[in-house]
Amino acid sequence: MKTYSAKPQEIAGQWYVVDAEGQVLGRLATHIASILRGKTKPEFTPHVDCGDFVIVINAEKVKVTGKKETDKVYRRHSGFPHGFKEETLACLRRRRPAAIIERAVRGMLPHTRLGDRLFTKLKVYVGPEHPHAAQQPKQLKLI
Repeated sequence: MKTYSAKPQEIAGQWYVVDAEGQVLGRLATHIASILRGKTKPEFTPHVDCGDFVIVINAEKVKVTGKKETDKVYRRHSGFPHGFKEETLACLRRRRPAAIIERAVRGMLPHTRLGDRLFTKLKVYVGPEHPHAAQQPKQLKLI
C-alpha cells in the first residue's frame, strides 16, 4: 500500500470566520495555526500547503489569563545601534490590537518559506466587520 501525498493543485481551501471575543489568546492561536497548516484534514501532508483561510474578527476583545496584560513583553530590534524596543501587551493592544493574534499565530507556524505562505492566509480585523463576504466564509466555533 502506498502512502498518500497531497499535491498543491488537489487542495481546495475553505474560508472560516473566527470570533475572538472572549477567547483565550493561546488556545485561539493554536486552533487557528492548526487550521492554517491543514492538520484538521485527513489529507494533511507536512511539506504541502494543505490549509484553509482564517478570518479573525473582534481581535481587540481577545483575553489573556493571569498578569500577562502587564507582564508579557514583546521585543524587537531595528538592526541599528540602540534600536532595541520593548512594549507590554497592554501597549500593543492600544496601538495595534490585531498584532497580538498575528504574533501568537506566526510563532506557531513553521519558520520556513512554507510558514510564510501559510501566514498570508490569516486575516485579522479589529471589530466585527470584514471585507471577505464574497468568499462565503463559514462560521467556526472553537471550544
